Amino acid sequence: MGEARRHGRVRDAAAAFTSNWRNPNLRRAQLSFLGAWTAEWAFTVALGIVAYRDGGAVALGLVGLLRMLPSAILAPLLSPIADRGRRERVLVLVSVVRGLATAAAALVAALSGPVVVIYALAVLSTIAATLYRPAHSALLPSLCRTGHELASANVVRGLLDSAATLVGPLLAAVLLQYTGVDVVFAVAAAASFWAAALLLRLRYDAPPRPSAPKHPNLPREAADGIRAVVQNHDLTLVLALAAAQALTRGALTVLSVVVAIELLGTGEPGVGALMTAVGVGAVLGSLAASLLVGTGRLGVWFAVGVGLWGLPFTLIGLAPAEIPALGLLAFVGVGNALIDVAGFTLIARMAPDEVLARVFGVLESLVAVFIGIGAVVASVLVEWFGVETALIAIGLVCPVLALLSLRRLRGMDSSVDVLDEQIGLLQRVRMFRALPLPSIEQLARGMESVEVAAGAAVFRQGDPGDRFYVIEMGEADVVGDGRVVATLGPGEGFGEIALLRSTRRTATVVARSALALRALGSERFLPVVLGYTASTSAAAVVVDGQLDRYSPKEPFDDAPPPS
Repeated sequence: MGEARRHGRVRDAAAAFTSNWRNPNLRRAQLSFLGAWTAEWAFTVALGIVAYRDGGAVALGLVGLLRMLPSAILAPLLSPIADRGRRERVLVLVSVVRGLATAAAALVAALSGPVVVIYALAVLSTIAATLYRPAHSALLPSLCRTGHELASANVVRGLLDSAATLVGPLLAAVLLQYTGVDVVFAVAAAASFWAAALLLRLRYDAPPRPSAPKHPNLPREAADGIRAVVQNHDLTLVLALAAAQALTRGALTVLSVVVAIELLGTGEPGVGALMTAVGVGAVLGSLAASLLVGTGRLGVWFAVGVGLWGLPFTLIGLAPAEIPALGLLAFVGVGNALIDVAGFTLIARMAPDEVLARVFGVLESLVAVFIGIGAVVASVLVEWFGVETALIAIGLVCPVLALLSLRRLRGMDSSVDVLDEQIGLLQRVRMFRALPLPSIEQLARGMESVEVAAGAAVFRQGDPGDRFYVIEMGEADVVGDGRVVATLGPGEGFGEIALLRSTRRTATVVARSALALRALGSERFLPVVLGYTASTSAAAVVVDGQLDRYSPKEPFDDAPPPS
C-alpha cells in the first residue's frame, strides 16, 4: 500500500511538470517568468558591482534600499492596473519597460556615463518589476482548469524561481569574467524582451473585467485589495505568516555575512557559500514540493515551510559549525519552496479574482517592508546581544507562529477540499468544462443546497425560471406534457433553457427518489456562462439540441432533456 502511494506521488509530481508543458499558455507564462527573473538577478549582480565601485559597501546598501522602497510603496498602488482587462498585457508592458531601462543602463555603462543615471534607470526597472509578480500570480489561475493544475503551476514556477536565483548570478559571473557590466545589462535586457515576446502569443478566454475608468483612482482601488485581505481572516493569516517569513529573509541578508565572518570564521567567500546553500536547497525543495501536488494539505505544508525559514537559524545559534550550517541553511531553501507552492496557491484559491492582483500587490508590499525591518532588527540584535542570541531569537519567530497557526491552516485545507468537490460536480456539466478555475470557483461558492422529497416536483412546466440545478444525489424524471421523456442522475444539470432563453420552464422535473441538488441563481449563472466564448457556445449547443429534439408529440431519444 505504501509503495503504491509513493508511486502515485511520483506520478503526480511528473504530471505537475508535464501538465504545464502540454498547456501552451501555461508553458509560455512560465518561461516568461524564468526570463524575467533571470534578468532581475543578473541585473542585480551587475548593479551591485557598479554601486560597490562607486562608493563601497555604503553605496551598495543605499542602492539596495533605493530599489526596495518603491516596491513597498507602489506594489499595492499599481496592482489595480492588473485587475483591469487582460493581465498578460500588463506583463508585456512591464517586461518591455524593464528591458528598455536595462538596455539604457547597458548603453550608459558602455559609454562610461554618469553612475547616477544607472541608479535612476535601476529604480525605473524596479518600479516596473514591482507589478510583474502580482500580475503573473493573478494570471496563472485563469490559465488553469482545476485546483490541481494551479498547484502544479505554482510548483513549476517555484522551481523556475529557484533556478533563476542560481542561473541569473551564475550568468552574470561568467559574463563578468570575460566582459563587463555593460554586457550583463544588455543580456538582462534581452531576457526581459524575450519574456514579453512569449506573452504576446497567449490565447485563452479571459474573464470579463472592467476597463480603465476615465478618472482612475488607484489609491481607492488599491484599498479594495487591502479590504479583501482584512475581511477574510484566513487570507490575513496567510499574508501575516508571509510577512514573518520576509522578516527572517531580511535578517538573513545581515546574518549570512556576520555568521560567515564572525561566527564561523570562513571570511567573505563563506558568505557566498552560505547563500549558495540556500539556493541549492530551494531548487531541491522545489523538486520535492512537486510531490505535494494533490495531497490536499497545502495549509499544513505552508506551516512547515514557514517553520523551516526560522528553525535552522536557531540551531546554528545553538551549535555553530561550518558544515552543519551549510546543511541547515539548505533547509531554509526547502522552506522557501514550500511557501512558494502552498502560499501562492492558497491565496489564489481564497481571494476573489476581480481583486486578485491587488491582493498579491499587498503581499509584495508586506514582503518588501518586512525584509527591510528584518535587516534592521538583525543588526540591532547582533549589536546589543551578540550573533548567537540574534540567531536564536530571530529563528524562533517563524516556527512559533507556524505552530500557533497550524489549526487554522488545517481548517483552510478542509475548506479547499469541499470547494474542490463542488467544482468536480460542476465540471461534469458540459457547459462548465471550459471555464477557467476562478470562474468555476465563483459558481461553486454561489451554489445553494436544495433537498426534494421523492415524488415532489422541483419545478413545473410553465413556471418562471430563476435557477439552474445540478443533481448531487438521487434521480429525477423530466416530464413533458404528462409523459416521462428522460431520467437524470448525479452530475447532470437542468434548468438552463429558461435562464438562457428568458422563457418559462419547458418541462416538469419530478424527484424519482429523494434528491440532493445544488442550485445556482440566474444572477450567478448567467454572467459566468455568458462571459466566456467557450461556455456560451457549449450552452448554445446544449439548448439548441434539446429544443430541436424535444417535441411532446414525437418519441424522445436519449438526448439531455429540456427544462
